[in-house]
Amino acid sequence: MSADVEVLSAEQRLAEFLRKYDPAIAASAREVRARLQALLPGALELVYDNYNALVIGYGPTERSSEAILSIAVMPRWVTLCFLWGVRLADPHKLLRGSGNQVRNIRLESPPDLDRAPIRDLIDQAIALSSPPIEPTRPPTLIIKSVSAKQRPRRPRG
Repeated sequence: MSADVEVLSAEQRLAEFLRKYDPAIAASAREVRARLQALLPGALELVYDNYNALVIGYGPTERSSEAILSIAVMPRWVTLCFLWGVRLADPHKLLRGSGNQVRNIRLESPPDLDRAPIRDLIDQAIALSSPPIEPTRPPTLIIKSVSAKQRPRRPRG
């Protein structure tokens, strides 16, 4: 490896991904991430800088199929996704989506995660984790994939 090639840590790479966004959206994503880290000690964070969005998944292992929650950072908002949302009780009708599995909530601001109905959905998702998340595991951030081609990360116009 050439001496002038800088190897970035996963945290540095995530920071680079977030710099593509409007500063307010990036700040919101960082705060949502910090709140989820506090709610999900021991969860692995799996990062996908995809064509449509930057996604950070949370789960017990490196397998994306075992993730329970994710955040999707879009040009105008941050969305909380429940990867087994169809299995959650949602008496307040907060969950959006009509697919076979995933449901989501568009967050107005990071403190939405403190609202009781949203916290209940998060708690239900945690309870469904199989295998369970090991709460004593140190924080781990893994960059899983980066799409070469991406939609603009900032709103147009």
